[in-house]
Amino acid sequence: MNKALVHDWYCTIGGGEMVVKALNEIWDDFDLFSLVDSFDDKKRDEILNGKKVTTSFIQKIPTAKKNHRKFLQLYPQAIEQLDVSKYDLIISSSSSIAKGVLSHTNQLHICYCHSPARYAWDLYQNYLLESGLNQGLKGLYAKYILHKFRIWDVISSNRVDYFIANSNNIAKRIKKIYNKDSEVIYPPIDTEFFSYYDQKSEFYLAASRMVPYKKMDLIVETFNTMPDKKLIVIGDGPDFKKIASIAKDNIELKGFVSNETLKFYLQRAKGFIFAADEDFGIFPVEAQACGTPVIALGKGGALETIIPGETGVFFNKQSVKSLKAALEEFSKIEFNYKKIRDHALNFSKEKFKNKIKKFVLEKYKEFQDTKP
Repeated sequence: MNKALVHDWYCTIGGGEMVVKALNEIWDDFDLFSLVDSFDDKKRDEILNGKKVTTSFIQKIPTAKKNHRKFLQLYPQAIEQLDVSKYDLIISSSSSIAKGVLSHTNQLHICYCHSPARYAWDLYQNYLLESGLNQGLKGLYAKYILHKFRIWDVISSNRVDYFIANSNNIAKRIKKIYNKDSEVIYPPIDTEFFSYYDQKSEFYLAASRMVPYKKMDLIVETFNTMPDKKLIVIGDGPDFKKIASIAKDNIELKGFVSNETLKFYLQRAKGFIFAADEDFGIFPVEAQACGTPVIALGKGGALETIIPGETGVFFNKQSVKSLKAALEEFSKIEFNYKKIRDHALNFSKEKFKNKIKKFVLEKYKEFQDTKP
């Protein structure tokens, strides 16, 4: 069985890349493909076992490695020019474009879908507004490109034989946008690395990339109104300076930190705060793996990973008032840290690998049995 693994792009390490890492641990003989690869040797060793990646023509465009997103209009053509015609099995890891790779009838294509492209669908208006593309000639051009992309996106979904969704939340989105059913297999959480610790300190923790939809500013603004509560914030990104400028003395911004440092704070935090409407949301599960309860927005993937009253609490709106009310509710609960850890084990990397392997091998056998 010749196998190809197609991923959108290799630029940073996030949830999608951890899925790729786990897939490479199941099968070490994938040939790798993506639009762009800007990994250094350290990231390549960590995620790809040191393997090289076959990339698209976008890789050769000046500045593409640093800012591939400005070449959105070229994505469909670029992914279709990746030649995977010789492989028996194609697995795509897609939150944007990878699922659109061309395949033929003698190939089985399984897509692990992190989400249909959010910038083209459910975050379309937000994307235009935050990019300053909601008006003017540039705005008209961007809207035209995204309109064409949506048409291509739906058509290319028919190139996938089976979808795997990273949550029930995404399964619903796949059904709505592509009208396709999907198997739900939650992404892998490294529950061995994010280990149990029951000695909690008197601080709250928030960690995320600092971009608008993560709502880190909301968390900071809420703690600005509660000077008696300490907040530690981990993460970097475009909004870092803005958030640093509004943070008061009870808030400490750490910026980018190592995984070891992140684990240290996750293990010791009184509670982990998560204000984004995420497809799945890995940080809240990593916190629970450390035995730390979570205060999260009650939307998206968090509804599937947090048990209210047992492993955390929800707030209903992205507002200071709603988050403050959740923090008050949180303070009245005596959490069982060991039960929180046990719940997180349902999302372990080993469970992910076992489920993915079973699903792929079953579908491949069915596919082989139906060949003439």
